[in-house]
Amino acid sequence: MSDYPFEVVDLGETDHVEVGDPAPDFTRPIVSDEFWEDASLSELTANGPVILVFFAMDGTGQAQNTWIQIRERGWGDDLTVVGVSISTPYEHRAFIDDHWLPYRLFSDPGNGVAERYGVVHDHDGMAGLSGARPAFYLIDGDMEVAYCWVTTTWPASPDYDEIETAIDELVARG
Repeated sequence: MSDYPFEVVDLGETDHVEVGDPAPDFTRPIVSDEFWEDASLSELTANGPVILVFFAMDGTGQAQNTWIQIRERGWGDDLTVVGVSISTPYEHRAFIDDHWLPYRLFSDPGNGVAERYGVVHDHDGMAGLSGARPAFYLIDGDMEVAYCWVTTTWPASPDYDEIETAIDELVARG
């Protein structure tokens, strides 16, 4: 019996960016609780490590659980935490406000960033709509992937303790 009150969906394997690969750079609108502006991933990594969190869209239970877990763990003291989804800047702004998130979110309605990372997920029953499958990428200041977790089932959550260990190890290396 599943721990979920609904069916677990097998998303299959994906040819995604892996540990040791260069992180694909991109520029998209990045939204905070105050404003949004265009920013690139390389601009963020110029200031140190970044954890890039892919999620399907704002308003889903998966998105809420992910960001509340990250917020409660206090990620962001030693690295930049940023998300990316197909949601618009307006939706991101409301999501950030509703959940008191101290993080910024990239808006990627065309899903091009997820495509570049190989983490696209077509939404069942919604013609022409795709989002990102849940994925976490820890990227160092040289734009190299130091850690990644990409789900093969829906819904799924990562081992947050494992991610925290990877963050601590990367930050300790300087």
